[in-house]
Amino acid sequence: MHIRFLLFTILFAFAPVFSANADVRIKDISNVEGVRDNDLVGYGLVVGLDGTGDGIRNSPYTEEAMASLLERLGINVQGEEFRPRNVAAVVVTATLPAFARAGSQIDVSVAAIGDATNLLGGTLIMTPLNAGDGNIYAVAQGPVLASGFSAEGDGASVTFGAPTTGSIPQGARIEREVNFDFATMKTLRLALRTQDFTTASRVEAAINKAFGQPLAKMLDPGTIAIDLQSTSIRPVHLMAQIENIRVSPEQKARVVIDQKSGTVVLGANVRISRVAITQGNLAITVRETPVVSQPNPFSRRGDTIVLPDTTITVDQNAERRIAMIEENVSLSDLIEGLNALGVGPRELIDILKSVKAAGALHAELVVM
Repeated sequence: MHIRFLLFTILFAFAPVFSANADVRIKDISNVEGVRDNDLVGYGLVVGLDGTGDGIRNSPYTEEAMASLLERLGINVQGEEFRPRNVAAVVVTATLPAFARAGSQIDVSVAAIGDATNLLGGTLIMTPLNAGDGNIYAVAQGPVLASGFSAEGDGASVTFGAPTTGSIPQGARIEREVNFDFATMKTLRLALRTQDFTTASRVEAAINKAFGQPLAKMLDPGTIAIDLQSTSIRPVHLMAQIENIRVSPEQKARVVIDQKSGTVVLGANVRISRVAITQGNLAITVRETPVVSQPNPFSRRGDTIVLPDTTITVDQNAERRIAMIEENVSLSDLIEGLNALGVGPRELIDILKSVKAAGALHAELVVM
């Protein structure tokens, strides 16, 4: 019995019909070289906690940072008994967008680094945020929105989410800008997020066709150079037009398997050579039925003992699944065939690995 079928995937369990390649905007598959976000990080203090802050014995750096803060405010606490439980040391992170201007605000994330148990109700004190070059680009401050909660009683406790992390929407104000001047550039380069010769060639052809002149030149599978000197259009306006040009990106034949969840995702270009698959079930049942042995009635000697009684049965299920995959089958054929055979996700993962090992699966197999 010959069944023609391609690869099964949970996402396409009902065998939908879809296009192998779809036109997408250039802005969705590439980045402008040099135009990117920048990561910021800082060390700060969250105050106003309800006794859920750091223990000074386990987090001495919190006491030092708090004492330093109070000294800058004109309060001397040196030599004093300083044991607050409403302060927590935190690491503050944020992302500085490209072309962000001084005075604009960005979101920040806060995470405790000591033994604080909850940041709910706390307020972040003014915290400078540094980039990789060591310069301060933003300053964060504001009330923390904790991402979880915890509650406890005398005999039990419950925690939902991570109450030791939180966020501050629009909690940082940008103080320094990252300069990027389009006007002084002679050449602009587009970097494809997925390097591919065919996709890069299509992007080059689409740009040149849209402007009627050879503005774009493919340098490698991941880079297309745009000559800004050969056109009178301003660079910012030129990029506004280029990023909305649609192309059809090429896809690699790839099968992605998530063994934890049993999810299988594959591309439309996956093909299988002629191969036979047999898949059967082996059931081993171990049954324990202990027997209790007691001494005779009125006997003066003897003990009650439990004797083990184990029964093991092996059942080689006759419902073996045998399929013959023909040459270069289609996706809809495989989905229909595997659905008809009742192959589940876990079984499919084993089948795919075996087909790949046999050299019949012409795709990259990615196991997560």
